[in-house]
Amino acid sequence: MLVLYETAMGYCLFKVTDSAKIESADLWEEFKTPQKASKLLKLKALHRFTSTATAVEDITAIQSGKLGKGLKQFLTDEVVEKGKGKESLVVVDPHLGRSISKKLGINVNTVGAEGQNGDLWRGIRSQLAALLDGLDPKDLATMSLGLSHSLSRFKLKFSPDKVDTMVVQAIALLDDLDKEINIYAMRVKEWYGWHFPEMAKIIVDNVAYAKTIRLMGFRTNAATTSFASILPEDLESVLKAAAEISMGTEISDSDIAHIHALCDQVISISAYRLQLAEYLRNRMNAIAPNLTALVGELVGARLISHAGSLLSLAKHPASTVQILGAEKALFRALKTKHDTPKYGLIYHASLIGQAPPKLKGKQQKPPSRSASTPSPTPMGSLTPPPPPQ
Repeated sequence: MLVLYETAMGYCLFKVTDSAKIESADLWEEFKTPQKASKLLKLKALHRFTSTATAVEDITAIQSGKLGKGLKQFLTDEVVEKGKGKESLVVVDPHLGRSISKKLGINVNTVGAEGQNGDLWRGIRSQLAALLDGLDPKDLATMSLGLSHSLSRFKLKFSPDKVDTMVVQAIALLDDLDKEINIYAMRVKEWYGWHFPEMAKIIVDNVAYAKTIRLMGFRTNAATTSFASILPEDLESVLKAAAEISMGTEISDSDIAHIHALCDQVISISAYRLQLAEYLRNRMNAIAPNLTALVGELVGARLISHAGSLLSLAKHPASTVQILGAEKALFRALKTKHDTPKYGLIYHASLIGQAPPKLKGKQQKPPSRSASTPSPTPMGSLTPPPPPQ
């Protein structure tokens, strides 16, 4: 019987001198002293990792229950080609054992660390320095610490659960930009409204409003300024006519300079918001194409952000997804015994808005059939109506 044990240094292949002791209930007695452990297990082969990157790759494959390149080559050289394939091999991971048995044809014992062979793994771990003659325990501890740091860094860097982090940050920034644009645009309209109050009712769009101010300056320049690149022709004529009869007050050059600076902020933030929206659309189509097709990239991103991650959102039942974002209203309704909310963030999806009222919200159950209500006559047993009297 052979035993495969993986360490931070590499793979160890031990030969069991007495298989009966492995299956006994007092196996822990054999690992009380280094002498007993060395008598029970003999080191037959050792495969050292050539680098930290190789160690991380092999250990990651083992944790996934897969057979890594280094382990496959090691078992092929030491077990299959040397005629030891007929012996049983004991491994700690059942998934790894199935992979070894399937790809290399080795008889594998896949009893886990918490099962019959639990004392075996604990004993090897406690007497590993004695089993690997000449190994300093401090060196093994240093290698284990370095491998654990590299493995944690690798998992954090390539974690599949973090692909939606960019979406969560992007939708949060998009909402912040919308608030900033609205605040800045409101301030521009209030500030420039003292000079040209009629303009706010003519031009409703915030960006077009800021670009018009940036291009025109004082309202007296409206007659000689061309707004063809910003406004349609009919709106341009209305703006010029309103500028001639405006009731606004006069402002100084310093005032218009500060208003222009604020308009530049509105224009630049709006341009960046368009770029961020395009980035969010591309990311949502890449990581959640089905969700994007159903509810759109904005609603889908808000659902992911509110759930915490795409994986958490996928685990939620439909009833939770329906009211996701309306938790305060839900608990308030439960506390006050009022009607619970029907929707949360999903209400802004186009499919919900276009649905007829009878399909929105919670579906009412059909009324239960009372005992006095006659049951319908099954097909094939219809009786003709009675003749008229």
